[in-house]
Amino acid sequence: MNNNKIASLLLAPLLMLASAFYAHSAAATTFKIATVSPDGLGWMKKLRDGTQLIQTRTEGRVKFKIYPGGVQGDDFTVLRKMRIGQLQGGAVAASTLTRFYPDLQVYNMPLQFRDQTEVDYVRARMDAQIISGLDAGGIVSFSLAETGFAYMMTNTPVASIDDLKQIKAWVPDGDPISAKLIKSFGISPIPLGLPDVLAGLQTGLIDAVAVPPIVALALQWHNHVKYVTRLPLMYIYSMLALDKAAFEKLSVADQAVVREVLNGVFAEIDADNRQDNVKAYEALLAQGLKEIKPNAEQLLSWRAQADLSVGQVKGDGVSQASLDLIQQYLQQSRELNQSGAAR
Repeated sequence: MNNNKIASLLLAPLLMLASAFYAHSAAATTFKIATVSPDGLGWMKKLRDGTQLIQTRTEGRVKFKIYPGGVQGDDFTVLRKMRIGQLQGGAVAASTLTRFYPDLQVYNMPLQFRDQTEVDYVRARMDAQIISGLDAGGIVSFSLAETGFAYMMTNTPVASIDDLKQIKAWVPDGDPISAKLIKSFGISPIPLGLPDVLAGLQTGLIDAVAVPPIVALALQWHNHVKYVTRLPLMYIYSMLALDKAAFEKLSVADQAVVREVLNGVFAEIDADNRQDNVKAYEALLAQGLKEIKPNAEQLLSWRAQADLSVGQVKGDGVSQASLDLIQQYLQQSRELNQSGAAR
């Protein structure tokens, strides 16, 4: 046997191993992600278009399978399934991710933002901190997507703090911070999973929800309440959360494609949701909900109670440093607005 044949026989197993390694490294990775949002919404179409673009740009190495409409359970169930590997991600309300980075709740404190100008000023300075904090906790996230200001929607008019004593309000099951905040306003919260809220409204188990207008319309909750209080109780935002361990199995180049595309998608969703909430609030009134506006004295009472509530929950995960930082930025924003108005 000549040397060439011997060399060929020795190299054959190595070539087979190399081929197998290449095939494995080039194999497609499929991210199974879930959301409670119904299919067919505008933001869902943008997400599907974005994931298809990722698949194209990575030549099929990165794929996404999306489970909409709560078929995989609520946000907390999605996180449990991520933990055991059944899912690799979810489009969820930020408040469900507190165990990965508790300070992300700093945006959710009641009545801290007074308008969208303040939201924009603070987010431009703090979004990166939230994304970085989640990354350190094992979650890869992208541009944050505004869900909107939550308004109280009830079956009895609510203008003052005292009016809250009449209502039976929903609080997300498994969200102790929200429950504590609601209790601090004198309400006895009734925890329910998201799929059970509609039935709760229909049966009278609950008669109040605090959600952004687009959520109330999408989930048909507005058909079971009569009043909406014109007071932005809380700022709510969402995000796409991917398991960091699964994400880091991608090549560096493919990770960059996923980040680029999904950051762009969720930046668009963020802007769209703001406009959609304006239209949705108008739609609520057009469909018969009566608007209740607290007067100046009542508004002061709301804000005073909100400040007390923030003080009560800061030991439950939100750091004093983050609370101080958001207050600093809010003050800066208000000073800028006042100086602009004075010109």
